[in-house]
This record gives sequence, C-alpha cells and structure tokens, in this order.
Amino acid sequence: MPIRINLDLELVKRKMTSRELAQAIGLTETNLSLLKSGKVKGIRFNTLEAICAHLGCQPGDILEFVPEEE
Repeated sequence: MPIRINLDLELVKRKMTSRELAQAIGLTETNLSLLKSGKVKGIRFNTLEAICAHLGCQPGDILEFVPEEE
C-alpha cells in the first residue's frame, strides 16, 4: 500500500499507549489497532483531526506516501 501509517512513531515520541490515545479521542482500541496496522481502507477526517489535536501533530506526521516499486 503506498500510504504508510506512522502513528506508532508519534505515540512513542509522546510516550503514550494506544489505549490512552483511543480513550482520549473516543475510538475503540480495536479500530485504532486496525488503523495503526494499515488494515483500513480509509480514515474519517474527524478521526484524523482528533488524533492530530490530541498528539499535537500534523496529518503528514501520521500519513506518509511511499511509492510502490515496479
């Protein structure tokens, strides 16, 4: 998948667990885990906004475009 999710890195930088983030933004741990693993096909802007607001980061800190090699 050409979009890489770097949410784990942002959590490590802030010494925060997935559980803490999920509770803070009102998301289930299961859904946050699926997002972190890249097993989702999309993310709602309000979810992305809540993550960025809580972590104090930009969407580009979490989502990264990585071109597929041919």
